[in-house]
Amino acid sequence: MKKVVQFGENVEGYDIPVLNEREIRAAAGILFVVIFLSLMLILFNSDFLLAKYAITIFLSDFIVRVFISPRYSPSLIIGRLIVRNQVPEYVGAKQKKFAWMVGVALSGIMFIFMVLVNSYSPITGIVCLMCLIFLFFESAFGICLACNLYRALFREKTQYCPGEACDVKTKQDIQKTSPTQLLIILGFIGYIILIAFSFNGQLSKTPRDLFGINKNAQAKK
Repeated sequence: MKKVVQFGENVEGYDIPVLNEREIRAAAGILFVVIFLSLMLILFNSDFLLAKYAITIFLSDFIVRVFISPRYSPSLIIGRLIVRNQVPEYVGAKQKKFAWMVGVALSGIMFIFMVLVNSYSPITGIVCLMCLIFLFFESAFGICLACNLYRALFREKTQYCPGEACDVKTKQDIQKTSPTQLLIILGFIGYIILIAFSFNGQLSKTPRDLFGINKNAQAKK
């Protein structure tokens, strides 16, 4: 029988508890979308309702991950279902626990200020931005920023990082960036600046309603 309160899974061939990075990234992507939509509603409609729900769910989910078991985290279960046909990529559980404790702290701050106190301030804005950055890097790049913080704070060698990032190794040719590629990036930045200067007047015009849908909706009111 598996323990109810257990952080990480015991997998044959791994000498420490591990987690499946693929389902972690899927869960991070789900949380990122929810929080991002909440932020957009706040910025454009001054609607905090979804944000309050999202913060409460975020905090509850991370409390389950850290203090009970990732096995019972709703977002990780959904993530597991989404990537169930993909080969697992195992990562060390220890550094992930620290990262999710950071998540508990950040979402706890948001919960206190926005849900309990029912307020917003630069504090909630900064914390929300930090959460989005952490989740985006995890879901998009497979980079756990808080895990890197764990290594820096505790000076402890971590095992089984995503993409074997913990191990010192020689980059393969396909991973190397040539001077030509770097010049392409610089050229692309210059191209964006050129577009901004040359076509800003045209691009800043409000698009017209091609089919008149918005006009018809307003006329019916």
